[in-house]
Amino acid sequence: MQSSLSLKNLSWLLISIGIIAFDQLTKFYFNQHLQLGQSVDLLPVFSWTLAYNYGAAFSFLHDAGGWQRWFFAAIALVVCTGLVVWLTRLSANTKFLALAIALLLGGAIGNVYDRISYGYVIDFIHVHYQTWHFPVFNLADCAITVGAIMLIIDSLFLEKKRLESQQ
Repeated sequence: MQSSLSLKNLSWLLISIGIIAFDQLTKFYFNQHLQLGQSVDLLPVFSWTLAYNYGAAFSFLHDAGGWQRWFFAAIALVVCTGLVVWLTRLSANTKFLALAIALLLGGAIGNVYDRISYGYVIDFIHVHYQTWHFPVFNLADCAITVGAIMLIIDSLFLEKKRLESQQ
């Protein structure tokens, strides 16, 4: 009963693996084809810009002396373990939630791989307007953001319906 459900839920990991692969391929591409800080404008509001993030979100603690590399990697690994456990315990009627968790997991692993391997996260997506610049990010960050939004939507609108349907 629970073990077969766990194995079925692990199929969501294929989405996570796809995110990790695509994220790493794009990071490799931009790291090979752009110099650090180089920007290629595609639209007036969008560029490819190679950046290395030594900190966490929005370069938080980027200049902390190096300890943050292992601190953020450890936190990410603990969170990833929790996400896998959560995923295996979901019931069959939680596809939206399972997808959200798979996106979060794939994005987190994509960034933690960089952090452990290089000591920084490779970013390349740059959104800007005139003098305003959003921090440069990557596909793993996109997956994390979409997954987090989906978790909020699930908790606000779908969880109550699931609980009511179980009664």
